[in-house]
Amino acid sequence: MITWKDKWKDKAVLVTGGGTGVGRAVCIKLAEYGAAIALNYANSGKEARETARIIEAMGGSVITLQADVSDDYAVRKMVREAESALGAIHYLVNNAGITKQIDLSDMESVTEEVWDHLFSVNVKGMFYCARAVAPIMKKQKGKQEDCAILNMGSIAGITGTGSSLSYAVSKGAVHCLTKSLAHVLAPDIRVNCIAPAAISTRWWEGEEEKMYRLSGKLPLQRISTPEDIAELVCSILVQSSMTGQIISPNNGMVI
Repeated sequence: MITWKDKWKDKAVLVTGGGTGVGRAVCIKLAEYGAAIALNYANSGKEARETARIIEAMGGSVITLQADVSDDYAVRKMVREAESALGAIHYLVNNAGITKQIDLSDMESVTEEVWDHLFSVNVKGMFYCARAVAPIMKKQKGKQEDCAILNMGSIAGITGTGSSLSYAVSKGAVHCLTKSLAHVLAPDIRVNCIAPAAISTRWWEGEEEKMYRLSGKLPLQRISTPEDIAELVCSILVQSSMTGQIISPNNGMVI
């Protein structure tokens, strides 16, 4: 019988934004299952190294790679280094993302700079990473090995609300990017997306009261943890019959 760990044996996973929050939880969970991890970070070097130490203490295999995903050249260099170090890239978790806290009705504060920054990281960054890993994954598929990409979307991209108008629109674009990539990369590479509601991470620092008020209005009366999302990420990555799907773990916020 094939066990859960069998699915991850000898698999290499690139996780962007892997040093903190959901990215950290994903890296640790994948390492627990036996995958080799290429942990990307942009500015959170200290946290990335701490995450790597946790994985190494578990007996896991991990490398850390600094790159700004909005820089295409840096992304291509990062991917080459990941393949060289790990021998392959079977899965990509496109987790790196940013937000800007702006009241939804405050359209004047959504400047051109805000638009450009959010789209450069949240949308173009995911595309750059997917484009860079695709040829490597197709080589693995030629060896009859499983390959997939998982993009980090948001409930904001479904409801149109969230930390700011520009953030919601950027995540809606991620959802569409997922579907387009699923068409383009089939049948060799599956591409899916998760669209979580609020997650208890540092993004809510200073907004804890708002987070707890929100949780009380949800049918499940809870806020997801990074570990909740990490479990779902691991499951979706290995679902052989799933591509182009947007899965939303939102504790009943949208039913």
